[in-house]
Amino acid sequence: MDYIAALTPPVVMAVAFTALIVTIVKSQGGANKAKEDAAVDAAFARAERVRQKKAD
Repeated sequence: MDYIAALTPPVVMAVAFTALIVTIVKSQGGANKAKEDAAVDAAFARAERVRQKKAD
């Protein structure tokens, strides 16, 4: 029975990791893609403005 206790954490982590990857893949593209791209572009623009202000 010790082998079950030893294997349970890796199996749980493998299942959780697989679920995470599936969720990430499913959320790519689709209706949310434009919104996600706009959010990333806005974050890059903010970072660039901050960098420009520090350079001045």
